[in-house]
Amino acid sequence: MASRYGWMADTNPEAFRALIEIRRNMTFDERFRQFLDMVEMVLRGYEDRVRREYPQASEREVFLRAAALRLGNETVRRVYGWNPEDGSNR
Repeated sequence: MASRYGWMADTNPEAFRALIEIRRNMTFDERFRQFLDMVEMVLRGYEDRVRREYPQASEREVFLRAAALRLGNETVRRVYGWNPEDGSNR
């Protein structure tokens, strides 16, 4: 099974089968909630990175800089009217 799922190569095959079985028994709502939790974790990771790199940033700046990491500077300039390169409003 490990060859088919190279990203899980370091996982015991029995543990992997148990994981698959657990996922198969989950309802759609449970799987969707798990997906949303993972998305939230990734988004929080972007914000944590910004807070480390810009410790004096306000919550708004953290939001905008995290958005720039995900969406790109040009998108943040167009959508939010904020320039991630110098922190200015247009």
